[in-house]
Amino acid sequence: MERIFAIADIHGCLDKLRALMEKIRPDRERDRIVFIGDYIDRGPDSRGVVDYVIDLRDRFGRVVCLMGNHERMFLDYHLYGKDGDLFLMNGGDTTLLSYGMEETPAGKRARVPEEHLRFFEDLLPYYESEGYIFVHAGLRPHVPLEEQIPEDLLWIRYAFIRSCQDFGKIVVFGHTPFPEPLIDFNKIGIDTGAVYGGKLTCIELPAMNLYQA
Repeated sequence: MERIFAIADIHGCLDKLRALMEKIRPDRERDRIVFIGDYIDRGPDSRGVVDYVIDLRDRFGRVVCLMGNHERMFLDYHLYGKDGDLFLMNGGDTTLLSYGMEETPAGKRARVPEEHLRFFEDLLPYYESEGYIFVHAGLRPHVPLEEQIPEDLLWIRYAFIRSCQDFGKIVVFGHTPFPEPLIDFNKIGIDTGAVYGGKLTCIELPAMNLYQA
């Protein structure tokens, strides 16, 4: 049986990611790793985290990378010059600094390698396995999965977290930090605030084993 290791909201905390992966030690023949977004912003080494995830994906193969709201803000700012205040007030400065920030006539910009831009642009909105739906923020209750809008997948909080709806599969999500993982009958929240001094959490499914660093 395939084991799935899900990790959310690294936010530039490369040391914690490395320590967590040392504890997991996945098997490339039977395991899958799902990253649930927010690799960047706020933490000390956003570029290092993206380098690490790209290298792991290329070496390991069975790696799924989802979009987080912070990657969406970064792309909107870096590619289209949109919502700069939103991006910067949510820790975007740390990401720009990690890539090498420069002042341009259009404002602050980062020297982002093409490989990293492709990584950000290719991030998936969600991922489904036999028993689980993996998504960054959650799902809008009473809306079919194929009709969910990107804004909800990346930003929704309490309308989803407080919902008792059966989504058909257990929803594994990040985005909203908890002191400890949230384990409910219809959802599992694994953002435990690594960038705020909490732990970086991974859940192994279907065994429900937790790993933290």
